Amino acid sequence: MSRSFSYSLKRYRWKEFWLFIIPFVILLLEMTQLLLARLIHSGTLNGTSFLNVHNLPTIQGLIPVIGLIVALFAVNIFLSIFFPKADQMLLPLTGLLSGIGVLMALRTGPALSPPDPTQGTRQLMWVILGLIAFLITMIILKNMRWLKQYRYILLAIGLLLLLASVVNAFRVKNFNSPTHDQLNFGPFSLQPSEFLKIILVIVFAGFLSERRDFFGNNDVHIGFLRIPVPRVNELGPLAIMLGISLLIFLGIRELGLALLIYGIFLCMIYLGSGRITYVVGGLLIFAASSFLGYTVLSHFHIFSYVGERFQTITFNVVDWQHWTAADELFAENAGLQIVQGLIALSSGGILGAGLGLGHPTFVPVVQSDMIFTGLGEELGLAGLFGIIAIYMLILYRGYRIAVETADPFNQLLAAGLTSIFAIETLIIIAANMNFFPLTGLPLPFLSYGGSSLLANYIIIGILMRISHDTALAKEREGSE
Repeated sequence: MSRSFSYSLKRYRWKEFWLFIIPFVILLLEMTQLLLARLIHSGTLNGTSFLNVHNLPTIQGLIPVIGLIVALFAVNIFLSIFFPKADQMLLPLTGLLSGIGVLMALRTGPALSPPDPTQGTRQLMWVILGLIAFLITMIILKNMRWLKQYRYILLAIGLLLLLASVVNAFRVKNFNSPTHDQLNFGPFSLQPSEFLKIILVIVFAGFLSERRDFFGNNDVHIGFLRIPVPRVNELGPLAIMLGISLLIFLGIRELGLALLIYGIFLCMIYLGSGRITYVVGGLLIFAASSFLGYTVLSHFHIFSYVGERFQTITFNVVDWQHWTAADELFAENAGLQIVQGLIALSSGGILGAGLGLGHPTFVPVVQSDMIFTGLGEELGLAGLFGIIAIYMLILYRGYRIAVETADPFNQLLAAGLTSIFAIETLIIIAANMNFFPLTGLPLPFLSYGGSSLLANYIIIGILMRISHDTALAKEREGSE
């Protein structure tokens, strides 16, 4: 009996447990601050009143964060029993980001116009469903080979969902505004692209792992330069992916999704071939094709919103005292999100206004598209650096899992899935800081929305399953 108990304690994921302590403390403190901020806004606390037992936040107010803590702790116990060898850093990192996302949903929901008091509750529900999807992913992937074997069936399902989104997008007659690849099923909605990105990584990981020499050394020598030229059989996948990306851009009218899908493809090409020239060439082809398509369609006054988004990059927000009437009109309409977002970032300063004490909802769609600016206003530059550091640690762990596994398919799969987080984070942060046009992509684990959370936790489930299988394989090799 004592031996069994001692063995169970030895198997327990203590590293993950202790790493959870920091996120738990941060979330409890931030939730307490948010409740105190609400008391200040309601007038219960003011300059003449004192903080005492009667006006302290109640346990009931902390229920959303306590619920998330209980859910994460339950997952920790489940993993200790069934997957003790899985990576022990990914879940605390993603759990902290998800908790901050829930707090921001709780904070912004009641302040929206019109108010949405249940937004935080729905976000918490999606996080819990994401954790369930994470566990289901780890359980059903007992053998990773079936992902490789049935990749084309998965691709067919993904393309059918994409086709449904395209058909749905054409129902919107206004081609001067973007649409979202959103399919409605009664009270629920689904964004197929969030799952298509995972399918594409699986497809290309399986394809490239079987044809490691697919992008071979077919170089053309021009003087001292060696320029790789794709062979005829290499042009097919390139053309298909370029076509899918342009279909998303022109059909669904989402520049961000097109960049994400094509960016994933280029990452997989680089991971499979190790040749950066294919990436550079692919980006140039995509840019030229997109510009040509936009130029032709803008002649017919279609997709004018894309030009407005690029115009915001060159818009001078700082020199507001010398704005012309046209500048003011632009700032109050097409440039409103970026102008208010930059004001929010600048007003946050180094340490921020404090959770619940800023005005993030002045920024349109702050709960999803512009979440980074809302976090910047209330958590400050220090808070943003901390969030970026968490993302970098997630990327580090993901790429390390890819390096440590010996299976070529698992290597490409883990690296490709990790690259999804890198591309999404880079694009949305750059867009929020006006270095890049707004795209509508969600910031992983932080932006409000269910499809994104489910897809991201599925990715974490695949990564942790690969790390668990890799550790078991190394143990078997060591015992032989």
